[in-house]
This record gives sequence, C-alpha cells and structure tokens, in this order.
Amino acid sequence: MASVCLYFQVHQPFRLRRYSVFDTDTDYFDDARNAEICRKVADKCYLPANRLLLDLIRRHEGRFRVAFSISGCAIEQLTAWCPEVIDTFKELADTGCVEFLAESYYHTLAFIFSKEDFREQVEMHRAKIKSLFRQEPRVFRYTELIYNNELAQYAARLGFEGILAEGADHMLGLRSPNLLHRPPHTTAIKLLLKNYRLSDDIAFRFSNKQWQQWPLTAGKFAGWINQINGNGQFCNLFMDYETIGEHQWAETGIFDFMAHLPGEILAHPGNDFITPSQAIDRYEPVGELDIPQFTSWADTERDLTAWLGNSMQTNAANELYKLEPAIRRARNPQLTADWHKVASSDHFYYMCTKFFADGAVHRYFSPYESPYDSYINFMNVLDNLRVRAGE
Repeated sequence: MASVCLYFQVHQPFRLRRYSVFDTDTDYFDDARNAEICRKVADKCYLPANRLLLDLIRRHEGRFRVAFSISGCAIEQLTAWCPEVIDTFKELADTGCVEFLAESYYHTLAFIFSKEDFREQVEMHRAKIKSLFRQEPRVFRYTELIYNNELAQYAARLGFEGILAEGADHMLGLRSPNLLHRPPHTTAIKLLLKNYRLSDDIAFRFSNKQWQQWPLTAGKFAGWINQINGNGQFCNLFMDYETIGEHQWAETGIFDFMAHLPGEILAHPGNDFITPSQAIDRYEPVGELDIPQFTSWADTERDLTAWLGNSMQTNAANELYKLEPAIRRARNPQLTADWHKVASSDHFYYMCTKFFADGAVHRYFSPYESPYDSYINFMNVLDNLRVRAGE
C-alpha cells in the first residue's frame, strides 16, 4: 500500500509600504495592498480550494485527508479582510479529516537568532490553532520547511511528536523520502520528509507545456504514487496552498486535477490518505537521519541562502534581532507586533540577489523593483522601530 500525506502551507506576509529615510509614521504596512492581495488569493485559491476539499472529503466518505499549516500573519489578514475563508477552514476542521500543524506565528527565522522569541511564537501559534480549530497540534513545521537536528530536538522538548522537512538529495543520499526517519539524539519525535519530485510536479511543473510529462493527469500521477507500493511507507506531498488557483491558475486545469486525484489514488487497492499525525502513529522510523546543517524547501540549494545568502540579508537580520532586548524592555504590545511582522522571512527573501531560475521565482513574489530597494526600505523601517524602542 502507499499512503499519501498531503500538506499545504498557507501564508501571507504583512508587506511594507514605501518608507523613506525621512518618514516618521509608525504605520509601516501597506494595508490597502495587503487587503487587495488577500482578497485576490482568497477568490482564486482559498475559497474555491476549501470548497473542493470539503466536497472531496464528503464524496470519499472521510477517506480523503489533508493537513494545513497557517501562519499567524495569514490568520490575522484573513480575519480582517476575508473572514469567510476562516469559516471554511473551520468547516474543514469539523470534518475530522483535516489536521492543522504548528509553526512560528509570524513565519520568521527566529530559531536561528533567538530561541526565546521562537518558543514564544510557537506557543502563540499553538494557542491560536486551538482556539480557532479546536485542535492541539502534534506536528511541527517551521518556516519554509527549514530544518536541522537542533530544531528537531528543540521541537521535541516543546512536546511535538512529529516534524516536517525537505527530502533533499544531498542529505538523503541513497535513502528514501518515502520512509519515516528519526533525528539523532532523541526518540521523542519522528521526521517526515517531502517527496520533492512528486510535490514539485504539481507545484511548479503542472502548467509547463515544455515539460516532458505535460499534460499531467490525475491518472498519470496516481500511477507514479502506485510505484511506491513495496518501496516505501507513504508519499509526502508538501506544497504552498496557493498552488491551487494562484500559482497554477484555474485555466491550467489544476482544480480538475485535484478533483480527480483522490479517486484515482484510492482506486488502487490498499492506498489511502493520512495526515502527519496518522503517519507517525502508524509507522515506525526505519533509522536515524543526521542533518546538522539547515535545510529548507527553497531554491535549488535547499538551504538558507534564499534569506541569508548575501550581506544585505545577513546585515538586515542581525540588526533586526539586535533590537530584541529593547523591544522587550519597552513592553509595548503594538511595537512588539510591528517588530514581529517586520521579522517575517519574506522581507529577507525579497533581498535575495540570485539569478537564473531561482531569481525568477524571487522576482515573482517580490513587490520591489530590485533586492536593493527592498533592503533600503527595510532598513528605513528598522531605524524607526529603533527610535520607538528607545535605542
């Protein structure tokens, strides 16, 4: 049998408005633009995709299952500008077939710079998921699937039983991402690895007419899943939720593909869909996987260079976290929230200076004309935060 573990990331950053060095307004965020993007993605992806998943769960009588991780930034924006999306996520939660994972509330890089801030954000996110969806998250997923041994051990100490990571070739060697592993020096947490080839067939290659396998049909993809039978325990398909309808537009046939995929997979005897918690309950690790260096699901390197790969990024991040003691001393909830929103990983992503294919992806997501514009805008905001914090 092959179990399919389908997981979606939902995140929208609080994008900064254009902020000059002479600006003194403490309203840093482009609310009009953020609301516009939130509503657009809700109409193209979140609402129709949630309705589709709800229909699939009912149509397959609970045999179709899925998992989500929704950042606190996304939750706050959806609550403010598209509350009907939150309602549909609650409907999905009520089916008992949808699991919600834990993460850092503001989608930050805090674990790298401040364990204290990281822990507080995880607990904040945990509480938000419990209050909204009446679930106590058992599985953890960090920003953009960032992972290493230390993070896994820390997550285990926070009480998590499972953690997600990228199944990158350079760390797997000859091992399979379709098997459960455990991190070194702990038996309290299990490691689920993304099958990046099959995940990216949907997330990135689905609409590429130059791809040898185009057009991708549900039947063809289910055939690839079936090949795992006897060669693995499960297939972890991890991707941005915006894949459905936003990155892959409705005109590409992505909704039709998703509508038919569960039926095609379940038609094969023994196949099923499971959530990450069900995966760690059902399967035992086949061995230990040592990943001392940080990995992620970003770019061809699958490391941290999407956010910390040049001097602008590292300078901006270091200066941001230098402010943490002053932010804490100020005991100002609005100041703290603003600092956290500015700390979202997206702001460092916009500063990336990579070229070729990865550069095209970065430009697609960035609201700036260049990485240098992003850096200057960020540092102008940071200067004002510094003044407000009394530094």
